[in-house]
Amino acid sequence: MTTHEELDALDGIVRHTTVHGIPTLFAPRAGEITAGLFFRVGHADETLPTAGITHLVEHLALYHLGLSDLHYNGATASTYTLFHVTGDETEVVTYLNSVCTALRDLPMDRLETEKGILRTEAGSRGQGPMSQMPLWRYGAQGYGLSSYDELGTRSLTADQVRHWAETRFTRDNAVLFLTADRVPDGLDLTLPAGRRFPTPAPSSALPVTPAFLRGEDGHLVFTSVVRRSTAAAVFAEVLGRALFQDLRQKGGYSYSAEADYSSRDADFATLTAYADALPQKQDAAVGGFVDAFARLRAGRIGQAELDSARGKLLRRYDVPDLGAALLPSYALSLLTGHRILTPEQHRDELKGVGIDDLREAAREAWDGGLLQVPARGAEWAGLTPAPRFSPSGVSGTLHPSLEDDDVTLIIGETGVTLSTPGGLVTVRYDACAAMTTRPDGGRCLTGLDGFRIAVEPTLFGEVTAERIAVLDKAVPADAIVPLPVRPVEEIPQPRERSAADPRTPARGPQETADGKRAGRATGHFVLVTALAALWPVLLVVLVVNGIKDSSPMGLAAIAGFALEFLLIRAARNLYRTGQPTTPP
Repeated sequence: MTTHEELDALDGIVRHTTVHGIPTLFAPRAGEITAGLFFRVGHADETLPTAGITHLVEHLALYHLGLSDLHYNGATASTYTLFHVTGDETEVVTYLNSVCTALRDLPMDRLETEKGILRTEAGSRGQGPMSQMPLWRYGAQGYGLSSYDELGTRSLTADQVRHWAETRFTRDNAVLFLTADRVPDGLDLTLPAGRRFPTPAPSSALPVTPAFLRGEDGHLVFTSVVRRSTAAAVFAEVLGRALFQDLRQKGGYSYSAEADYSSRDADFATLTAYADALPQKQDAAVGGFVDAFARLRAGRIGQAELDSARGKLLRRYDVPDLGAALLPSYALSLLTGHRILTPEQHRDELKGVGIDDLREAAREAWDGGLLQVPARGAEWAGLTPAPRFSPSGVSGTLHPSLEDDDVTLIIGETGVTLSTPGGLVTVRYDACAAMTTRPDGGRCLTGLDGFRIAVEPTLFGEVTAERIAVLDKAVPADAIVPLPVRPVEEIPQPRERSAADPRTPARGPQETADGKRAGRATGHFVLVTALAALWPVLLVVLVVNGIKDSSPMGLAAIAGFALEFLLIRAARNLYRTGQPTTPP
């Protein structure tokens, strides 16, 4: 936690005060003034149904400045929102006063228009190769929400947006910085009282790390969560240089090969590494990446590598108006509660980093890593596949896919399961991050762990209005996001079955044995049923022969009857769910 003593230690570099209850840092710089008003609220503080609410407040607060000639902007990140401006003293005062005036009374007549603008903005953003990494690590909550669309732009109400502004955009949840030798006259930053919100506690969708997943061709991505430290920041520089040297200069596998270190919250940072590769060189690029990391984990780091990385970080202090240059990072540290170091303290820490420190940072990064590979798996490198299926399912009514005989939708009282040949995907109602609804009956459930199931009445047998009503009643009301009517051509329709006989009549609903109708005969069901029918014949023959030979058959007979029981049970479950065991 940042203390006043830490701020006092900056005297001579950065000064501090309060303006209308808002902690304020300022330091002089030649030329125009740059000001930034931070608030400790961002994407990670939202839920999936309200995703985009912080961004929406930012847009509404800046609406009245839309035709201004000022050089200004706003930014919404995972843990903060920033309003910043560059101009002369009068322009900066006008901008900051306007933002705070708007935050006190947002122009709600613009709500629907701004929601539409945000949807348009989202549609114009591309999905980069790193876009899904937060989802796989954190799920559909907290820091994982940066992987998702801003669902809140569909259904947020004026009261929700107003309450968010009143509770999060407060003087006690803000920090201001200015590149000036004094606080300008005329500032009116009056905001409601509130409290400082801590950064969100991280969730996890990865039961085991290091882990890997398959991604797009041509892209290799690695992320890890490490403790914030000077050694970890130096390691990121060493890693970036090692990847560039091994993958581009030596191997010629990649054009871009780089690494980055960025703060996540007060105590932890995200380490990211990236390399591209042509399709025919992807395997070599993955191998080169793993080898480079293994070398660093083993501590095989040259002193020249350390000196070069350390020198780059030290040069950040060789700039004019150093205090002004450091203001944004100091303000953000004050906002999140991270420790504040003077330039001299940070220089001393940089000079104290040794090769052993880098080796430990490399091991920590690898142990918590998630690697997105473009080619084959990465088990050979000691990584575990990130979970693609749920550990269990639910019981309920069965609805066969109209496209694939091996896929069944199960709608139960506690959740929904999609049974596939690869495994089960389950979203439980009490762990449902969001469920979107369509007037035509379509429902899409996303679990907090990131698993997603689309319930489309047009794609599964007998998904009636009654079964959809089960979902609507069971999912918490604050997790439901209504979507508008979709054009008829956008309602999914079953693809033609390539192997099915067109004369086969349509099947009715498949339901569990608790008073409901049963399922369907698949190839696996027929095979197991045949074995269950033949085994008793073989068992009788074995028993009779054993009696004739006067051989003891007690244990063998018991084992034989147990096997018959298991075969019958497996056949029954295959008929009901398409799986040999009943989903728990």
